[in-house]
Amino acid sequence: MELLVYEILQKLLHRFHWIVPGYVMGGENRSKEKARLRKGISILVATPGRLLDHLKNTASFVHTNLLWIIFDEADRILELGFGKEIEEILDLLGSRQIGSVGNGNQVSSLSNFQGQNLLLSATLNEKVNHLAKISLENPVMIGLDDKKIQPDQSVDRIETAESDEDDGLGYSKVKNSSTGDYKLPAQLVQRYVKVPCGSRLAVLLSILKNLFEREASHKIVVFFSTCDAVDFHYSLLSEFCWSPNSQSEAEHTERFLRCNTLRLHGNMKQEDRRNTFQAFKTEKSALLLSTDIAARGLDFPKVRCIIQYDSPGEATEYVHRVGRTARLGEKGDSLLFLQPVEVDYLHDLEKHGVSLTEYPILKVLGSFPLYGQVYRARKFVSLDLHPWVLYLQKALESFILSEPRMNKLAQNAFCSWVRAYTAHRGDLKRIFMVKKLHLGHVSRSFGLKQQPSLVGQSFQNQSNKRKREGKQKGLSKQRKFARKTQT
Repeated sequence: MELLVYEILQKLLHRFHWIVPGYVMGGENRSKEKARLRKGISILVATPGRLLDHLKNTASFVHTNLLWIIFDEADRILELGFGKEIEEILDLLGSRQIGSVGNGNQVSSLSNFQGQNLLLSATLNEKVNHLAKISLENPVMIGLDDKKIQPDQSVDRIETAESDEDDGLGYSKVKNSSTGDYKLPAQLVQRYVKVPCGSRLAVLLSILKNLFEREASHKIVVFFSTCDAVDFHYSLLSEFCWSPNSQSEAEHTERFLRCNTLRLHGNMKQEDRRNTFQAFKTEKSALLLSTDIAARGLDFPKVRCIIQYDSPGEATEYVHRVGRTARLGEKGDSLLFLQPVEVDYLHDLEKHGVSLTEYPILKVLGSFPLYGQVYRARKFVSLDLHPWVLYLQKALESFILSEPRMNKLAQNAFCSWVRAYTAHRGDLKRIFMVKKLHLGHVSRSFGLKQQPSLVGQSFQNQSNKRKREGKQKGLSKQRKFARKTQT
C-alpha cells in the first residue's frame, strides 16, 4: 500500500519538481532511507514501525517544519498492534511543536499554517476512538451524511476525521454508523458456495478452471487465512498436472490450471512483494493468491472475481476483500466458501446489510468431462460424492504424496490453518469452532492422506528439532568465545 501511494504521488508531482515524495518501510535498506531523509523529503509515506525507528535513531531526519500528519487505514493499523508505536510517534512529533494544534504555536517561521492531523478510518471502534482522542483536537467530521446520523449521535462523541470512507472507486464502506450497514456497488454479484470440508480443494480448483476456460482474459484474487496456505496452494496450482482423457498416468499430462499464478503475503521479501504487485497490476489475465495483505489499499485494475476461500471473520474484512473488484463502475463477482457448519456466517453478514445468493456449483462440476464423457449429476448427489470431485481429489492426493516438498508444504499449511481457525474473536467463535470440524476432512482439504495427529506430530517434531539446533548453535558460539578469551 505504501508503495502504491508513493507511485501515485510521483505521477501527480512529476511537474512539481520542488515537491519531493519519499517512503520508508520495513524490509527496505535502512541506510538508503537515511540518505533520502538527509537530502530532504516534502511528503513522506511510512509504516509506523520504520517511522518510529528513524525518529529515534536518525539524527539527520529533520521534521521541525512538519505541517500534516495523516493516519490512513487507522482501524487496520490498530488491528495490527501498532497502537503504542502511534502514541510514541505522536509524542516525539509533539515535542517538536506539532502536537499543540489550536494553542497558538506556529510550526515554522516559514509559514503561519498550524499543524493539522487527519485520521482516516473505514470503521469506528473503541481503539479508533482512543486514537482520535490523542491525535485530534476539536475534530471536524468529513464524509458522513448528516441525514444518516441518529439523534443520539454527535460528532464530538465519535471524534474522527472521517467515518464514511468513499475511496473514489465506487465503494462507500460505512452506510450507517449506528447499524454498521455497508453500501456495496450494485454491479457487484455476491455469492456463496457451501462445500464439505474434505472437498474444498477439489471444488476450488474446479471453479478456477471453469472461470479461466470460460473467459481467457480474467483477473482473479483468492484470499487465504495464512501465509503457509498461500505458499502451498501457489506451488500446487503452479505444478499440478493431470491426464484429462484417461485413467492411465502414462498418458500425456498437462497443467490443470493454465494461467499465470502469483502469490502475495507478509512473509515475502519486500522486493518480491513489489514485483508481484507490479506483475498482477499489468497482466491482462492472472491469478493472485494472497492473505489479507491485499485486502486494503491496493488498487488492482480490471479484477473480475474475488474468491474468499478462507472466511474473513469480521464483516468489515469481507467488505474490504470484495472491494478489490467492481471498481469504477465495472462489473465484478465475489464468491465466499463456507462449510456446512459455517452457514450462520451468512446471518452475520445480513446484519450489516450484505446478502449473498448461492453459487450453482453442481452445474459447474457437471460441465467437466470424466474419462472423456460429460457426467450429468442429479440434484440429490452429495457434493463430496460427486464423481468429478472424487476423481480430482484422488489425483491431487496422489500428486501431493509423490512430491515430498509438496507434502511438507501441505502439512505446514494444515497446521497453520487450524491455528488461524481458532483465532476468530467475539461472536464469531460460536460459528468458527474447531470442535465442530472433522480434522481428518480438514487434512483432505490440503490433499493429505495422513491422519491429522500424525501431521501435527510431524510438525511439532520439526519445531522441536529447530529449537534444539538453535540451542546447539548458541552453545557452540559460547564455547568459541570462551576459547578466544582464554587465549
